[in-house]
Amino acid sequence: MESLSKVLGLKKRSLKPIRITKRYPETTTINHISGDSISPNDDDVDNLYIQASGEEEPLSPASHLFHEPTFNLYIIAIMGSKGPINPRVAYEKLPHTLLKHYRFSSLQVVEDKSSGRMKWVPTTVNLNDHIIIPNIPQNLDNPDKFLEDYIYNLSKTSIDSSKPMWDVHLLNLKTSTAEAIGIFRIHHSLGDGISLMSLLLACTRQISNPDAVPTIPTSKNSGWVSYSNSDRGVLWWRRCFMTVYMVFWLVLNTLVDLTYFMATILFLKDTETPLKAPAGAEVNPRRVVYRTVSLDDMKIIKNAMNMTINDVALAITQAGLTRYLDRRYGQGRKDGGTISTEKKNNLPKKKIRLRSSLIVNIRPSSGIQALSDMMEKDTEAKWGNSVSYVLLPFNIGIKDDPLDYVREAKATINRKKHSLEAFVIFYILKLVLNLFGIKVTSFKVYNIYIHQNTHTLLTFGVPEYLKFRGCLVRFRE
Repeated sequence: MESLSKVLGLKKRSLKPIRITKRYPETTTINHISGDSISPNDDDVDNLYIQASGEEEPLSPASHLFHEPTFNLYIIAIMGSKGPINPRVAYEKLPHTLLKHYRFSSLQVVEDKSSGRMKWVPTTVNLNDHIIIPNIPQNLDNPDKFLEDYIYNLSKTSIDSSKPMWDVHLLNLKTSTAEAIGIFRIHHSLGDGISLMSLLLACTRQISNPDAVPTIPTSKNSGWVSYSNSDRGVLWWRRCFMTVYMVFWLVLNTLVDLTYFMATILFLKDTETPLKAPAGAEVNPRRVVYRTVSLDDMKIIKNAMNMTINDVALAITQAGLTRYLDRRYGQGRKDGGTISTEKKNNLPKKKIRLRSSLIVNIRPSSGIQALSDMMEKDTEAKWGNSVSYVLLPFNIGIKDDPLDYVREAKATINRKKHSLEAFVIFYILKLVLNLFGIKVTSFKVYNIYIHQNTHTLLTFGVPEYLKFRGCLVRFRE
């Protein structure tokens, strides 16, 4: 059992806080983006250079995977502020928050060129290399388009590996949704999306209670076999029967999902649709387009249909993809402008196979409070890339009753909850990674992506209004 655990790499490291010391430059440093002069003698700026000290650690296999050419990925987080952003606050607060995390203060250095093995090496962090303040033209006709183009241009570039692979872009740009914008660009090797989002939220505080970190809503127990007080008297044999019945379906669903997953890696592809990008498109620059949907409206549907916000979000996505494909297939037809119905529409007669790789976090989160304590009290917190995949099918078809999209989405997610697909896939990929190496694993995972049309991430939100180091947060993307 011990050897199996070693092969699978089940042992998790704890995230230890690093020790930082201030080191002032002898001369005034110039911000190379904005041209603003930043001096250590300024009252608003406490330090520009941060010297990190700590032990060198090897990169985890998952972090190493994100340095492969097909998986050289960056996470971009966008925050909107209700007021202007003071850049000097970032210089003052970052050393006491993000830089307490050793991955944000370390280089990723190749330790063995023959095997490509890499390690984290603590280094000196020059904040001017990581805090970017672009020059914004005055009197822009379309600030939203400027922001979209700015993020698009970010996707064309990468971060130099001679410094910690993250940066923050501060734009005092008034858009239709915010007075100013902050953009975090972080290489995926630093952590998975859930961990990084938790770390960023740990830097915020509630408006109503400035000393409290955000709270994450907890879901109710979604177990298959749950008994209320009135059910305690149910005959023991009925309870045993239901338990065996549910375990049977758990095993069966897992086997079916695993077979489907293996077929996807080997040969099973999605239907060719206008959503399908040509080969090699994954390395092209990307435009980030987002739509804000009323959470109150989603909650009305959630409560009326007895489901979760994620169920409603999936239903909205499914309905949007259906209508988009219906419109695209209707282009050029004589009757393409007519209103589509369930019986008469522009979709192909043959059923469209459209699936999404739903990225899920299989590791219990350290929690926002634990990460906040790590930064403020030098405690330890769990960290790492512990993500897996679930193949989520979309039911593409026009519905006369819009609530049918919601019912189908709820049925799909409930079916996936009754499966161990994510855990089994995680450990299979972990085993392949340890036995055959990075190259083989990246090739297999790459096949999952090229055989599907879309990829999805459903994550958590917070119910309170937040402040991020003095700035009232209007939205997060």
